[in-house]
Amino acid sequence: MQKPAKTRQIRKIGLARALSKLGYCSRSQAATQILAGRVTLNGTTRRDPETPVNLEKDRIAVDGILIEPTPRVSFVMNKPRGVVTTASDERDRKTVYDLLPDSVPWLAPVGRLDKASEGLLLLTNDSEWAAHILAPETHLDKTYHVQIATVADAELIETISAGVTLENERLRVKAARILRGGDKNTWLEVVLDEGKNRQIRRIFEYLGIEVLRLVRVAIGPLTLGVLQKGSVRPLTREEKQALDRCMQSKSGREAGS
Repeated sequence: MQKPAKTRQIRKIGLARALSKLGYCSRSQAATQILAGRVTLNGTTRRDPETPVNLEKDRIAVDGILIEPTPRVSFVMNKPRGVVTTASDERDRKTVYDLLPDSVPWLAPVGRLDKASEGLLLLTNDSEWAAHILAPETHLDKTYHVQIATVADAELIETISAGVTLENERLRVKAARILRGGDKNTWLEVVLDEGKNRQIRRIFEYLGIEVLRLVRVAIGPLTLGVLQKGSVRPLTREEKQALDRCMQSKSGREAGS
């Protein structure tokens, strides 16, 4: 007797996540619009952000406008100091979204740079790709140039590489070296392979050293290059492929270890 063909299981996701995956807005923004009664699923208003959705069949509309999948795009920004990495700010500070051209679709930052930090920031509407970049098993090295208000020496490099324990959390850098120094301050290159909040600043705060500037200059093989401060440009296909290869290589090494 011939065995019946296996039925492909359709995985459903929450309504808010579905709007995010379609590239319409962030999941939190979607949840707000759903709770406000602005979103319909197959013609029926839904107020639960976790309402199950089959993206292959269901129709989602916001304010009566059908939401179609947006082409996946990614951009590179040179974030200036003083700009916050949020969609909106309750204190009316300038955000990274103020720097984006009106022509680009909704994008979400891939990770964050705090207000005082600057440099390379990725933005994309491809939520799955962003999740891979941020995932611990595929986490890419991030390289920073850090100006500190002291004259650094080999002992300091050894200390931050060995790590410090702060509030029961071990904070360390993957690599560090002195770039250049003066009579009162030093520029360091610091590489992280972890994504802990304000990691570099917290290490130096613990050591009683002031961070004067903190600039992210690379994410994996992607470098800031000559992109002007406050400017944004599309991520090239070659750059995305290089990031993907780097993530696959790291995942493969960790799986085999």
